[in-house]
Amino acid sequence: MEVDSPWKEILEDLFEEFLAFFFPQIYRDIDFSKGYEFLDQELRQILKDSETGKRVVDKLVKVFLKDGSEKWLLIHIEIQGYAQEEFPERMYVYNYRIFDKFRRTVISLALLTDENPSFRPEEFRVSRWGFELSCRYPLIKLIDYRLREAELESSANPFAIASVPI
Repeated sequence: MEVDSPWKEILEDLFEEFLAFFFPQIYRDIDFSKGYEFLDQELRQILKDSETGKRVVDKLVKVFLKDGSEKWLLIHIEIQGYAQEEFPERMYVYNYRIFDKFRRTVISLALLTDENPSFRPEEFRVSRWGFELSCRYPLIKLIDYRLREAELESSANPFAIASVPI
């Protein structure tokens, strides 16, 4: 069963609410009055011939910032419904390939919907002989919200309702 599909389906319709609930600092920095654009089709073209097998990034969004420091940047959102050892590497590969295609800052975000409390892969790292590569990304673990059930039930944000355990 693919647990992350419902999340993927509502993300486009409720993108602002998603960021406001799970990533409030990012939400505050985006200028939504300039709109935003989902670039999923372009990304599928980049990754279709991947040497690491067929992979589809969940969402790629072009956004504009309020502070004007960049004209626009990209937000890559990965929703993962099960524990997977290769997840951090995949986050890095996606981030780099998106950057390589667009030559824009890419901010990768992860939402984990699995039930494994110890699966918290928030960084890909390679280090040897003075070479170091690190890709760290904000991670939201949905099961962490269960402790805040009363707060979730009083929130008007649709993602609060979706986060309440059944």
